[in-house]
Amino acid sequence: MTGKTRSIATTAKRFRSERKIPRLSTGALLLGFMVLLAGCSRPADEVTQLRDASGIPIYTYEVVQTFPHDTRAFTQGLQVYDGILYESTGLHGESSLRRVDLETGRVEKRINLPRRYFGEGIAVVEDRIFMLTWQEQTGFIFDRHTFERIGDFSYEGEGWGLAFDGTHLIMSDGTPVLRFLDVETQEVVRTQEIRAGELPLRNINELAWIRGELWANIFMTDFIARIDIEQGKVIGWIDGTGILPREAITGRVDVMNGIAYNVVESRIFVTGKLWPLLFEIRVVPKQAAVQSPATELVCAA
Repeated sequence: MTGKTRSIATTAKRFRSERKIPRLSTGALLLGFMVLLAGCSRPADEVTQLRDASGIPIYTYEVVQTFPHDTRAFTQGLQVYDGILYESTGLHGESSLRRVDLETGRVEKRINLPRRYFGEGIAVVEDRIFMLTWQEQTGFIFDRHTFERIGDFSYEGEGWGLAFDGTHLIMSDGTPVLRFLDVETQEVVRTQEIRAGELPLRNINELAWIRGELWANIFMTDFIARIDIEQGKVIGWIDGTGILPREAITGRVDVMNGIAYNVVESRIFVTGKLWPLLFEIRVVPKQAAVQSPATELVCAA
């Protein structure tokens, strides 16, 4: 990226990763989300775009159970496989792959990445764990049982989120375009732009494959997008606002990030970077959910 101006999302990602920044209010998060999503350079065009993005259902959550979470874990990837919780963490010098006891939050097994790598998303494929790094253009492959590093692969640009749909690895990089990788060669076999209505969906972060849908944290917000990857469109928003109670915050916390699905028990888990808690949630329709959150923003002239 030498000689080029970094995107707003990339700059913000680094800024938040290296500095202590307070969580934003819901209104500020929503405003920031939509500014990043579409831009506000031309208000008339923006209002038209927002109108076109309406009609996407909004869901909220019910907390089923709450579990402890390591407040030192800058969560970048989260997955349940065969009943076991795996987590990847970021930051230079602190990036790791972990096996975590769900009930206690205790880290049962851990391998640290070399200091030069900033860990990102993970995906489990049978006995292998694939892990991305942010700007190092390098992915790692670990043995799921021993955490022995058994391979690596390279890719262009940044790595953010990773998921497995049963056929391909799906990779996000903060842009609206997802990459589909061959599991064995890690080569890109196709790409798919994701749109919310008519708007390209930017800042697609951590990913999870849930019941035939791709769920994605949207960076710097408490929203999760439910994505139909075949159509390349958002088919629902999950508003996670307020899930982390203020009374639970005793130190620095960062954005909501991390979605995991227990296929056998049909349980969904979410957490955030440096959060003290991990939540099992049930997704339910929002009573007044008749429009996308995009429609709530009107850009000022």
